[in-house]
Amino acid sequence: MIQVTRINHVPLVLNSDLIEHVETTPDTVISLTTGHKYMVLESADEVVRRVVAFRREILSPRPLREG
Repeated sequence: MIQVTRINHVPLVLNSDLIEHVETTPDTVISLTTGHKYMVLESADEVVRRVVAFRREILSPRPLREG
């Protein structure tokens, strides 16, 4: 999940697995596989960075905790 900001400054958390494409028109529009579209304040590059960071976080091996 990534957090973005709608054009009206309301935070929105999206399931990044549902992102179909991101376009700049000049506002950034995120289109989901569900058919929903969201205009956000973040740039397309920033959305991509957040998706990559999220996936790195969930896929990185973590040491086991003892106790």
